[in-house]
Amino acid sequence: MFNGGGPGRRGGRPEDAKSKDFGKAMRRLFGELKGLRVAVIFAVLLATGGSILSIVAPDKLSDLTDEITAGLKPRNIEQLEPAIGVMAANIASGLPQDSWVEVKIGESLIPADEQVEAMQIMGELGEDSSQDEKYAAFEKMPKTIRAAIEPRLDLDAVYKLAIILTALYLTSALFMLLEGVLMADASNKFAKDLRGRISRKINRLPLSYFDHNQTGDILSRVTNDVDTVATSMSQSLSTLISESMLLVGAVVMMFLTNVTMAVTAILASALGMFSMMLILKKSQKYFSMRQRELGRLNSHIEEVYSGLLVVKAYNGKRESDKKFDKLNRAVYEANRKSQFLSGIMHPVMGFVGNLGYVAVCIAGALLVMNNSISFGVIVAFITYVRLFTSPLSRIAQSMSSLQSAAAASERVFEFIDETEMTDQKALTTRIDKADIKGDIVFDHVRFGYDDSDKIVIKDFCAEAKAGQKIAIVGPTGAGKTTLVNLLMKFYDIKDGDIRIDGVSTKDMTREDIHSMFTMVLQDTWMFDGTLRENIVYNRKNVSDKRVMEICKTVGLSHFVKTLSKGLDTDLSENDSISAGQKQLLTIARGMVEDAPFLILDEATSNVDTRTEELVQAAMDKLTEGRTSFIIAHRLSTIRNADLILVMNEGDIIESGNHNELIKKGGFYAELYNSQFAL
Repeated sequence: MFNGGGPGRRGGRPEDAKSKDFGKAMRRLFGELKGLRVAVIFAVLLATGGSILSIVAPDKLSDLTDEITAGLKPRNIEQLEPAIGVMAANIASGLPQDSWVEVKIGESLIPADEQVEAMQIMGELGEDSSQDEKYAAFEKMPKTIRAAIEPRLDLDAVYKLAIILTALYLTSALFMLLEGVLMADASNKFAKDLRGRISRKINRLPLSYFDHNQTGDILSRVTNDVDTVATSMSQSLSTLISESMLLVGAVVMMFLTNVTMAVTAILASALGMFSMMLILKKSQKYFSMRQRELGRLNSHIEEVYSGLLVVKAYNGKRESDKKFDKLNRAVYEANRKSQFLSGIMHPVMGFVGNLGYVAVCIAGALLVMNNSISFGVIVAFITYVRLFTSPLSRIAQSMSSLQSAAAASERVFEFIDETEMTDQKALTTRIDKADIKGDIVFDHVRFGYDDSDKIVIKDFCAEAKAGQKIAIVGPTGAGKTTLVNLLMKFYDIKDGDIRIDGVSTKDMTREDIHSMFTMVLQDTWMFDGTLRENIVYNRKNVSDKRVMEICKTVGLSHFVKTLSKGLDTDLSENDSISAGQKQLLTIARGMVEDAPFLILDEATSNVDTRTEELVQAAMDKLTEGRTSFIIAHRLSTIRNADLILVMNEGDIIESGNHNELIKKGGFYAELYNSQFAL
């Protein structure tokens, strides 16, 4: 459709080679989430709540540890030695037992007889008694003394703290679960919105964009890049939010618990944070490269598979495989480098976390020896270190994933930000199809593509009367198809004007102009659907009788009868349908449209000579009462045209009917005769 002087498709754009700005990309990505702010804010609040609960829990764990530790230690042990001294003094005094000095251990008053028994047990111990013998002596102590010094666990306090801890962790897990669900839903909605915007964008982009960009690369942006953004947001954005909250909360709680140990833990982790920043900075360009190279690989795959017959016919498999291997190798290298750099984040942060545990244990042991903290504080701090280093590790992984999202989002937003066709809301001029006469005037039309200084259509002037058949002929590159594209307003003309029934196409919308024309193109196109749906495409209230009449007219009726379900047979591009049958199907689709103007762009190029005669008769019937423009290389098909315009290098060099042009013996006669020369 775009071979009439249009520029060829080119590979990746020059700006693709530029390094990507991660910060700018992420600001743009987060800015695009404005429609989902409520869900995101609620998810942030849930993440904050879950993080706070996770941070408060270690403090209660410290209390539980201290409570259990206290319950495992002998009680009132510091009162035991003074009590033994008093007992010995009472016995040595020779006074009656009722005159002895009272001996208390804790809240227990030790009876005189138990004092005597206790001293007898102690007397059995020598000065060189082992620790085990002393423990055995304590086990033989009288009941009252044992009850005063034996460990006693406060089960009520333990149960209470255990219930509080369980509630904290369960509530935190619930908050995190809800936050994850919300973020997953928000990211999927965002991806859905992106796909919708891309779909709408495609319909608003000028055809020049598709001339300059490979189809595979565009498809990669719509599929791979959008999926990468959605997956990264779902899995990484929520993690980044919750883990950041945990990180901040852990730092605050560490300093509130013990400044010395907090400084020790943070200094031990500073190395990992510094390493992570260096890795992120180094790896970003490889993530951008990965998405770009993946787009190029997809472009090559799409190109090869769409032209597979040509590749096989010209034995191009080796060259195709060679190019594929080169592009595949580029994707592999970009993947290897990006994944290697992002992959080392986890072991680096794991090492830093373990280093933090060691530092906390050493510092904590020294502080316990100085009676500055309790053992429970060390237990709490180990948990805080985990809450501090684990978020760092997961944040590193999330940042790695977000780098992929940033690179992919840049490609998606680059597509969304492409310059669109001019806005036509202000164009209100319309011509009712029922009132169209069919006159078209080309008034000194000039046109050149935006990215080229070359003028394709130089100074085109022509007039088509209502009901005329206008044939446009000329060598390849003369501007024939470009002229039709200008008539359909696929491109905007540079100078001059095109008028339909005296109304300038500049004053009419593209949709209104398109509705006036039926186009049958050289390029056949089918979609997955039934034969009926392919013929009736986008038209309503077309009866099967009308469809079968059209099929009979264009010579498709026999093909329809050979199908198992007739018009209800499902077709696709992969079905074994000949190029000629596809061309006939395309012609049938054009005949369904009841429009006052007709454009035939090499409509019979893929059919055999006998079928061409049938189709030509159908075309003659189709053109009755319509102003028709016919582009044809087979000059035998346009001998009955009312006017033949011979184009070369963007200008009309000859015009007239077939007989007139043959008599002139000029360019047209030379073209015509060359097709029948032996």
